[in-house]
Amino acid sequence: MDIFPLNMYSNQHTKTYISQQKMTTAEFDRIFDLYYKRVYKYICYRINNQHMAEDLCSQVFERVVSKYATFNREKSSFEVWLFAIVRNIITDYYRSSKKLFHIPLDSTSDQISPNPSPEENLIAKDENKELFAALGKLREKERNIIAMKFAASLKNAEIAELLGISSSNVGVVLYRSLKKLRDFLDEGGFNHD
Repeated sequence: MDIFPLNMYSNQHTKTYISQQKMTTAEFDRIFDLYYKRVYKYICYRINNQHMAEDLCSQVFERVVSKYATFNREKSSFEVWLFAIVRNIITDYYRSSKKLFHIPLDSTSDQISPNPSPEENLIAKDENKELFAALGKLREKERNIIAMKFAASLKNAEIAELLGISSSNVGVVLYRSLKKLRDFLDEGGFNHD
């Protein structure tokens, strides 16, 4: 969902739409309300650390405010621009901490799910442990595309734009990755019911 232009102006000479120099509080509130949950879920999925995910989320929205003037609607949608910032911050996090990509096996679903009951936690923990173990067998590109699709709720075209591949390639990778996941789960005796 592209929320812009909110406060755009047209340069009569270039016919290019760029944002104003400063973001208003109302614009920030709107962006934050629309995207915080998706950004947070995507970061949690990628780093498996709730407190660091909160810090990285803060960095994302701080960068959105500071780089707002660089957003150009003709180059990409706001959502693609935002998730490019998120990807860059996650990349910086891994570079600075010298960590390899790690799929959370136990706690990510607890961090993302809103207040499940203790019974739901036990069932989900067992099921998600198998799912995250299967996800861990996928290549990083496959895991990243799955995270963008299901945690960040991005469309195939938006994922394609972020990764510099075709939209049809995203669909093929998703299809094959989900098939691999099903095969890995079947091998482990996971019950799909």
